[in-house]
Amino acid sequence: EICQHVLFCFFQIPCLQFRQIWSLNGTLIDLGNDYRRHMSGGSLIISNLDKDQDTGVYQCTAFSTWGSILSRRASLQFAYLDNFKSQTVRSAVNVREGQGVVLLCGPPAHSGELSFAWIFNEYPHFVQQDSRRFISQETGSLYIAKVEPSDVGNYTCVVNNTVTREKVLSSPTPLVLRSDGVMGEYEPKIEVHFPDSVPAAKESVVKLECFALGNPVPEISWRRTSGVPFPSKVKMKNSNGVLEIPNFQQEDAGTYECTAENRRGKNAARGRISFHAKPHWLQTMTDTALSIEEKLFWECKANGKPKPSYSWLKNGEQVVTEGQVQIENGALSIAALNLSDSGMYQCVAENKHGIIYSSAQLMVLGNLDNGCNLDSRSGSEVTLECKPQASPPAISLWKKGNEILQRTERITLLSNGTLKIANVTKRDAATYTCIAKNQFGTASTTGRLLVTEPTRITMRPTNMEIIVGESIVLPCQIACDPALDVSFSWAFNGQLIDFQRDSNHFERVGGSISGDLMIRNIQLNHGGKYVCVIETDVESLSTSAILVVKGPPGPPDKVSVEEITDSTAQLSWTPGRDNGSPITGYIIQARTPFTVGWQAVDTVPEVVNGNMLTATVVGLNAWVEYEFRVVARNAVGLGEPSPASTKTRTEDTIPDTAPTDVGGGGGTKSELVITWEPVPEELQNGEGFGYIIAFRPVGTVTWTRAVISTTSVSRYVFRNDTIPPFSPFDVKVGAYNNRGEGPFSSIANVYSAEEVPSVAPKRVRARSVSAAQIEVIWEALPALAERVLGYEVVYWEDDTKPDTIGKVRISGNYTLVNITGLKANTVYYLSVAAFNTAGPGPQSAPINTTTKKPPPDRAPLNIQWNMIGSTLTLHWDPVVAAETESKVTGYLVLLKRHRYNDINTILTNKTTVELSLSTNDNYLIQIKATSEGGDGVGSEPIHIHKLSEFTVVFPSLCCSPSF
Repeated sequence: EICQHVLFCFFQIPCLQFRQIWSLNGTLIDLGNDYRRHMSGGSLIISNLDKDQDTGVYQCTAFSTWGSILSRRASLQFAYLDNFKSQTVRSAVNVREGQGVVLLCGPPAHSGELSFAWIFNEYPHFVQQDSRRFISQETGSLYIAKVEPSDVGNYTCVVNNTVTREKVLSSPTPLVLRSDGVMGEYEPKIEVHFPDSVPAAKESVVKLECFALGNPVPEISWRRTSGVPFPSKVKMKNSNGVLEIPNFQQEDAGTYECTAENRRGKNAARGRISFHAKPHWLQTMTDTALSIEEKLFWECKANGKPKPSYSWLKNGEQVVTEGQVQIENGALSIAALNLSDSGMYQCVAENKHGIIYSSAQLMVLGNLDNGCNLDSRSGSEVTLECKPQASPPAISLWKKGNEILQRTERITLLSNGTLKIANVTKRDAATYTCIAKNQFGTASTTGRLLVTEPTRITMRPTNMEIIVGESIVLPCQIACDPALDVSFSWAFNGQLIDFQRDSNHFERVGGSISGDLMIRNIQLNHGGKYVCVIETDVESLSTSAILVVKGPPGPPDKVSVEEITDSTAQLSWTPGRDNGSPITGYIIQARTPFTVGWQAVDTVPEVVNGNMLTATVVGLNAWVEYEFRVVARNAVGLGEPSPASTKTRTEDTIPDTAPTDVGGGGGTKSELVITWEPVPEELQNGEGFGYIIAFRPVGTVTWTRAVISTTSVSRYVFRNDTIPPFSPFDVKVGAYNNRGEGPFSSIANVYSAEEVPSVAPKRVRARSVSAAQIEVIWEALPALAERVLGYEVVYWEDDTKPDTIGKVRISGNYTLVNITGLKANTVYYLSVAAFNTAGPGPQSAPINTTTKKPPPDRAPLNIQWNMIGSTLTLHWDPVVAAETESKVTGYLVLLKRHRYNDINTILTNKTTVELSLSTNDNYLIQIKATSEGGDGVGSEPIHIHKLSEFTVVFPSLCCSPSF
């Protein structure tokens, strides 16, 4: 939370005696009646900031005896970030595998720049951007070009306000795979693209986003339509999803094109980046003194994009063309000056990107000006100037108090009216008056000379070493004469520190005699020379210190593969900057098309120390394309990784990995089905990869072999009429490529296909249990030549409606099954068959039965309850079933205690019941009618609170869903 804000107001005005006022949104700020706002040295200090009262445009006006001028405008805004409105889970997004999807963030109300991230399932598992996934920093939405099964889960949008550093999280959005098939391939569809017209400020950082959905995942590329190649400063980020142009200049303007392409086609998006710059001065006017009736001509010129317009101010008011005054573009002319034309003038240049002011004083001569006070340090020399602005020139003399000054060893009176006093002492402190005279009259100017003690620096900054990211305070404290006004400023490497612009890192701390500098979150570029400058009315002092910032090493460079085999790679590289701390070691990382990001790899030597610039990577897979990069470390930590090496493929060799999970079985008559887990592409070790399938009947010696040259196949079927049903085979699967055969898997035992059961179940019976359930019973089959793994019941409404067929399977030697979810009062036909891995055998003869009529569709009404002591008596009106419903056979009373999950039920054939309840519990009671078709609709729940000794009768309301 911001507690205080300071708006600075600096002017160069010919006299030190001036006053300042501030306005907010064009209205004068009344500081006399405002306890939160006050001025100090011209600066406006606002305490206890309030967004509603303090937001707006501020401007300072400075007044002196010569006139007034306006400052640049300053805008004060408040950054904030509201919470997301809804905290419930968002609606699920259903997509097919292979389809693209966009998950919307919809950030809440805010002010200030935002950044976005997404959490997958739970913190801290953040979505990592790659060629398939992209997070737009413009909209906050998450784009997945091609959905994979691993993407299924909950996604939460994280919104950060980069100004306030607040963070809010959205409700989770579930991503669910549809079960109606896999999405086929389709050409790219660009979902994220930059506007048709993008204005860009000079020296700004321009970021263009582009991302497409598609299957296969599209590749993003960029170009300028003019054909001019990108300069080296242009960076591609997030798998080319972001084009970044730092330090934007005029020559970077033009039309940019993003292209998304896969093997199904390509699409492109274009937009034009236009260059703009706020005004800056090419020519300004200077203070001018002219006599009455002379002509004034001032001209100011500014450059900017678009071209700025000009206006003129006199003493803060608009100057208009009339009479002697003429304004044309940036030129102001006054044909014949008079005394009333004297004042402070400002030339204003403005375009839509900024406004600048140039100020100058116009003095129309014919009178004398006033004087000012002056401070001086004891022991120094002071100069009092008396240069009356008069025409013709005036004659001057000096007085100290009422005494006319004469020349002495310490006092010098110059011909131009200047008074010099050498080796000033406390006795020289007095009021001095300069008197000037010409033919127009006599005028005087009076000022007071104050003599103060010298200022001393009591605490200085010292040279320091510090780690990047830490914070320090550089002291700068003084002892000075209390009569002096003191100001502190700091310079870094010769440049004055702007505490407003660099407030993220620099802050002035301390009181009136302390100018300590706090540096927060120090970065490498903060290393250098810091100078504290102390300014008083009479002198200027400075003290300095050198700050050395140590950080993790810079990225190594020029990583190259010197030699490569089927499992090793010899690498070399050049070191990066050590950033103030010697490099102690290197870590080698590799990436392939089959890995998720960069992975650390084993090397020889195992530990690569900081003096080494070569290493051998071991344990690589053959015939795989690798990229390598190097990360340096020092005592501070790990540095940024080097650029990736050129992609290099390892040599090929025979396969060294056998297929896994060898099994099989099933199929149809006279078949042997063999299955295995395919060898991943990164372990195939070369081109011409395939599988060798070997099998033999258990107990025999000779293997039968088959060769499959399709790498993605994981199933082989051997057909031969001589294969006995359900007979065991020894099976093994090996791999080969152009270099030779690799190892075989361990031997697995696989059975050939069996025959379906040859006999149908007998004595099949069915009975209706309720309106939605039928019970089916049959007699178990005797031992057969074929295996029986279970039974399958097929049911249907009508032989002419095959789409009404349903099926229930039950494994094991069970002879009863309940079929549920049926229609009420409907005739169903049923048949039973035995099954095994070959499928179902012959079906029994169809039988039929009819489900019960549905239960009553009405709840018990007019429920009354009477409670005496712990006995609760319930009464209700009987439920009468309609002709199309099952008759009521009784009533079911459901009793649930608060905080308990179990429900007690009481069945009665009456319309009244008595219940004994505990006095220490709250209860929930509901009543339903029962019938052959099942339970009817429940009454509205009755809430019974902890019992006391009273009697009360309450009628119930209408029915509601049961609990």
